[in-house]
Amino acid sequence: MSARTISPNMALDQLVAERRARGEDILHLGFGESRLPVFPALVERLTAGARRSAYGPVVGDLGARQAVAGWFARRRLPTDPAQIVLAPGSKPLLMALQMAVPGDVVLPRPAWNTYAPQATAMGKRVYRLAVPDDCGGVPRPRLLRRVVQQARAAGGDPRIVVLTLPDNPTGTHAPPALIRELCAIARELDLLIVSDEIYRDVLHDPDAPFLSPAEVAPERTVVTTGLSKNLALGGWRVGAARFPEGALGEEMCAAVASVASEVWSNLAGPMQEVAAYAFAEPAELSAHIARSTRLHATVAHAVYELLTAAGVSCRRPTGAFYLYPDMEAARQALAWLGVQDSASLEHRFLEHAKVAVLGGHHLGDRPHALRFRIATCQLYGATDELQQQALDAADPLRLPHVSRALSRIEESLVKLFH
Repeated sequence: MSARTISPNMALDQLVAERRARGEDILHLGFGESRLPVFPALVERLTAGARRSAYGPVVGDLGARQAVAGWFARRRLPTDPAQIVLAPGSKPLLMALQMAVPGDVVLPRPAWNTYAPQATAMGKRVYRLAVPDDCGGVPRPRLLRRVVQQARAAGGDPRIVVLTLPDNPTGTHAPPALIRELCAIARELDLLIVSDEIYRDVLHDPDAPFLSPAEVAPERTVVTTGLSKNLALGGWRVGAARFPEGALGEEMCAAVASVASEVWSNLAGPMQEVAAYAFAEPAELSAHIARSTRLHATVAHAVYELLTAAGVSCRRPTGAFYLYPDMEAARQALAWLGVQDSASLEHRFLEHAKVAVLGGHHLGDRPHALRFRIATCQLYGATDELQQQALDAADPLRLPHVSRALSRIEESLVKLFH
């Protein structure tokens, strides 16, 4: 058996926790956990479901699946509850899809660090394609056609392409025209599209155009989502997948349900209660998500302005709570300090500036590149009280703890070279 390692973002989070426990003052920007207090009504629903201790349907109970179907319908995707599978997080659903659907996988470069290990664990090849200059989360369309055709001619079998909308790690989202072009190529090449839309409700501008591949190529698109990011419920583990209508969708849904029955059995009963409430989108919860998203956008844009003012290249964020800076312009100066790639850049940030970032090599980027991911959601404060202050503030950037964290990022760029 080949050696297995802990997912790099979780390993980094564990390392930071250990070093903080030893007294080190580390600014943690390496872990994409939405750091906000739990909305009180969600706690009430969790408590109300606490007595639901029996096993439930593998795919989720009907009430919860109806709520998820309604959530999709309000996003221009009419959905029957039979198309929905619930799970303890979207991550196991993505893994179950890799187990259920044959064929190799095409990923954007960079991409969230879980997609590739899941594919390789199933013995699949992974083909990585560069993303466009203005956004991440999707491969360049012309590259998609060329790479798939070349891979098949060489004996490979790429059948799945994974998109992330909005994107982790770049904090951007692909425009509708690009999605239409990708969907046309997916049809031409008979590719299944897996659209990870867990950050859809964390789109910074609510009026910005957003197009799901499931609107353009509904017969070949599986959409995954969950409550970890928009509602800061990562530890509660609530995920959902929407499968296409028709024979292909029914076959995939049944295959994923078969995997679920042998791996996680069903989403926990109390979490079904939470899912039914959250995906129904009551007005008070929608208002909370809107306030959270404004905070994510405000802080992400502040860090973006700070980076670009320092001469660091970075895509302007449009969704989620990430930035993906590129320090290529400083390569010569960094080389004098022994920084040659993203691994050594990540190390220098941690050891010399006491700032934890996630190197691009963990995200499938070219190791030689000087790129890394920043999770700006870590800047809201270490306690529920501080996080609530950030959420309630008219201008969170003026809060002392947020201001200090931003100053530390600015200082880290100086310390990096000393």
